[in-house]
Amino acid sequence: MLRRLLCCLGLISASLTFADPARPNIVLILVDDLGYGDLSCFGAKDIRTPHLDRLAAQGSRFTDFYVAQAVCTASRAALLTGCYPNRVGMQGALNHTSRFGLSPAEWTLPKMLKERGYATACFGKWHLGTVPELSAPRQGFDEFFGLPYSNDNSKYHPTLAPEMPPLPLLDGEKVAELDPDQSTFTARFTAKGVDFIERHKDRPFFLYLPHVMPHVPIFASEKFKGRSARGLYGDVVEELDEAIGTLLAKLRSAGLEQDTLVIFFSDNGAWTSYGEHAGSNAPLREGKLTCFEGGMRSPLIVRWPGRVPAGRVSATPFMSIDLLPTLTEIVGGKPSTLRIDGRTSLPLLRGTDETSPHEALFYYAGEELHAVRAGRWKLHFDHPYLTNRGAPGKGGKPSGFGTYEPLPIKDSSMDAIASRHGQKVLRQPQALFDLTADPGETRDLSAQNPEVVARLSALAAPVRRALGDKLTGASGDERRPAGFIPAK
Repeated sequence: MLRRLLCCLGLISASLTFADPARPNIVLILVDDLGYGDLSCFGAKDIRTPHLDRLAAQGSRFTDFYVAQAVCTASRAALLTGCYPNRVGMQGALNHTSRFGLSPAEWTLPKMLKERGYATACFGKWHLGTVPELSAPRQGFDEFFGLPYSNDNSKYHPTLAPEMPPLPLLDGEKVAELDPDQSTFTARFTAKGVDFIERHKDRPFFLYLPHVMPHVPIFASEKFKGRSARGLYGDVVEELDEAIGTLLAKLRSAGLEQDTLVIFFSDNGAWTSYGEHAGSNAPLREGKLTCFEGGMRSPLIVRWPGRVPAGRVSATPFMSIDLLPTLTEIVGGKPSTLRIDGRTSLPLLRGTDETSPHEALFYYAGEELHAVRAGRWKLHFDHPYLTNRGAPGKGGKPSGFGTYEPLPIKDSSMDAIASRHGQKVLRQPQALFDLTADPGETRDLSAQNPEVVARLSALAAPVRRALGDKLTGASGDERRPAGFIPAK
């Protein structure tokens, strides 16, 4: 009887252990304005990225992964909340004058993981609130070291430097330095990450590394200057690659490699207006600030030994909004009680199902719905877009530099954004593209496929009602307010 009782207790114990979801360590590396074609494993010929190439060989590479808007703040808001940025009032990009930020009421990725017992840290660029009440420590991060907004909001801005205050480097919510040496950012944030891993190797941790580089102005440390065939930009990317290699080596030496999920991607595509100081989005069209593939599609690498297939390449479309629900499922976390747009992509990550979690993905620029993708088809609605004013820029200056009068930074209109960054506004008429055959969006097939145009147009209608669309006058009845802290 006793033996039978012990056997039953053992089976119950084993069942409970098996049912308890795994809690892998999570390292999420986000780089800033990296081009789709800037890694060797994504086609780069003149930039060496051996550590990221090895990460891709050990894990899976996703060629049709998207961010939710092709600009810094909106992209980060989507990542952390699982929502299209318009749902949470965070479209566009914040600057040093902003009193808005991600609402403290939102259920974020670090909050979910912290609730599951994870140690959490963010080292790099926050860009979701510039005042203490909207800072990273208020959104679930135990530790934060980095910038509150972009590094060009500083004395290095090509056109608005006189308007800029000194760039603050924060430790928690306190200013640690003003106008720090930007050539040290990649090394310093990496060192913080290595130290965090060492201090938390005996418990689950979430390390979020939103690197500042290669967002303009770009800086490489002395060790990397002149090493790349792509000039300073290539030096910066190769330094990032080696820094990521250092972080991965730390996981290996600490015996954590098998139990750590590593995710790497860029917040949007390359900012092509900056020419030699920007990356390449080849073979995709346009870049940052646009809803063409060069702005929205990002090179994604995921490694989780034994769970994510090694050496696999997937062309199934999904989006950064899917990472929150996917990681929530992985760790057995509490789902958001608020409505979100992301859906779990765990079968896709594991390679057990190559079906997209979405019937369609939607491309917003600010508050304008510019396009929708369903399967291989992408429909652009008639919309304005930004493109280079002239020849790509040189020496850290944008295209057309010196031939225009930049509008003030407080003006967030498309014309103002264009004037500040050497771009002009053009118009894309309604067009249908087959992304499988034509990822560069060069051949409009709408006349040959009117039924596809009708189907994709119909898919956009409920999204306009929910999230709004300035192009059609839809206000959006499911939008939640951003956080706002009035000036004292």
